[in-house]
Amino acid sequence: MTPWTDRSGTFSPLKATVFAGICMPAIWIAWRAVSGDLGPRPIDEAILRTGDWAIRFIWLSLAVTPLRFIAGWPKLIVVRRMLGVGAMCYALTHFTLYALDQRFDLARIASEIVLRFYLTIGFVAVVGLVALGATSTDAAIRRLGGNWNRLHKIVYLIAPLAAFHFFIQSKADVFEPTLMAGFLLLLMLYRVARWRGFAITSFPVLLTIAVVAALGTAAIEYAWYALATGVPPGRVLAANLQFSYSIRPAWWVLATGLALALVALVRPRIGGRQAAPRGRVSRATA
Repeated sequence: MTPWTDRSGTFSPLKATVFAGICMPAIWIAWRAVSGDLGPRPIDEAILRTGDWAIRFIWLSLAVTPLRFIAGWPKLIVVRRMLGVGAMCYALTHFTLYALDQRFDLARIASEIVLRFYLTIGFVAVVGLVALGATSTDAAIRRLGGNWNRLHKIVYLIAPLAAFHFFIQSKADVFEPTLMAGFLLLLMLYRVARWRGFAITSFPVLLTIAVVAALGTAAIEYAWYALATGVPPGRVLAANLQFSYSIRPAWWVLATGLALALVALVRPRIGGRQAAPRGRVSRATA
């Protein structure tokens, strides 16, 4: 089975589109490297960009489950494994480029990982992604049985570790790490709501999740500036109410959550399929 066909060997436009989307950032980074467009320190830029895409694909893989219920698109599940493997590949490339920058000095690399906390948690996240990727085959699923689901729950540890790594290495400018942390919070709230028995196709439930995630994002941003930088956190918090310069991450998270709530509101009116009944999420679709 190729990345662009389903289990019957039939061409799948959805899988082909997602596969192309996974490959495009790598092609773009490689093209910029070849054309000399990665700046004065191309290796550093490539390390950053591959790390960014590793996190984005982890988040996209986590978005599959809520989206298939909210949008009534059950077939979306077929691309979750592909997105996870894509995240692993970008994370491995991220780490390999770092090793290249260190001239593959294994002693130095090991020392840096042990002594620098942000490298420690980043390395743990990479190892976790490799474990998930290595056990993502049909043969591994059959061999592990029920343990497969338990193993793949570690994505809920990997994701916050990746987000924290993103924060620390970003230093003062944490707009994108805050945005990604907010999206992660949104994705986790969908899961908590389902685990607690709420229907995440309900407009009031989704509206509540959107507001809580936005407020949580603003709180994360405030806490980071209060604890880790010299920038007055109150000034950052006040910036959430000013739109002349930029739109803060909390508003983007709110807009995303509201957009999904609107999808759930209008979908039944345009003949969309109903989602699974409310109740606890099954392990196979977590």
